[in-house]
Amino acid sequence: MTAGSFHALVLGLVQGLTEFLPISSSAHLILIPRYLGWEDPGLAFDVALHLGTLAGVLIYFWKDLCHLATHLGDQKERNTVLFLIVATIPGGLAGFLLEHKAETVFRSPLLIAGVLIGMGTLLGLADWFSKGNKTIADLTIGAALILGLAQGFALIPGVSRSGITITMALVLGLNRSESAKFSFLMSIPIIAGAGILKSKAIMHSPDKFALGVGFLAATVAGLFAIWLLFKIIQTKRYTPFVLYRWALGAFVLLNLARFNG
Repeated sequence: MTAGSFHALVLGLVQGLTEFLPISSSAHLILIPRYLGWEDPGLAFDVALHLGTLAGVLIYFWKDLCHLATHLGDQKERNTVLFLIVATIPGGLAGFLLEHKAETVFRSPLLIAGVLIGMGTLLGLADWFSKGNKTIADLTIGAALILGLAQGFALIPGVSRSGITITMALVLGLNRSESAKFSFLMSIPIIAGAGILKSKAIMHSPDKFALGVGFLAATVAGLFAIWLLFKIIQTKRYTPFVLYRWALGAFVLLNLARFNG
């Protein structure tokens, strides 16, 4: 296995795990190459990894998606599709307007550390104080819009798309399982849209084997991450992820202090 393929395997596994666990995939994909001294793998690789996580979430929820598609005559399913459309619009606009900042200004380790710790704290508070028992069917257009606005902040590395949308869903009264499910369903059009818009980069990549390795690793790891999250939240809170975010944020801050001291 070449160095490029090995890096693709590692980063694909990291992407798949951290895209759906509320610990921020973008933060990990910035920090890991930085601390290991790896070169930036480039846009084509980033697209391949995101398409891998898209494949993972589509595989996991294929029954739910088929049910939605074949039962649009039912009001409940029509509402769910409408909520997903409404929730997608703010995130799509944020991606279009802030893409440059997401790839430059927002990549500061100090910002990532602060956001990891801050958003982890908000997730912990929302989880601890939430007494939610609502389901996706209980959402409103306004609530879906709020969730979409929250998803827009996921452009900032350290926020975590799943983390911020789950946090907001808990605040809005959804139970843990439904919060996670809607968060993952919300990710499908956003990841798909970004992947399609940047798919040309894959065609021009000289190392398509490494892209394939990363894609498959992200798909498998994404499936596992979704399964793991649902397994955990059936009986436990989001506390392990909160503690992990605090620890990673503290690690980044300590490294910054050591190198700048």
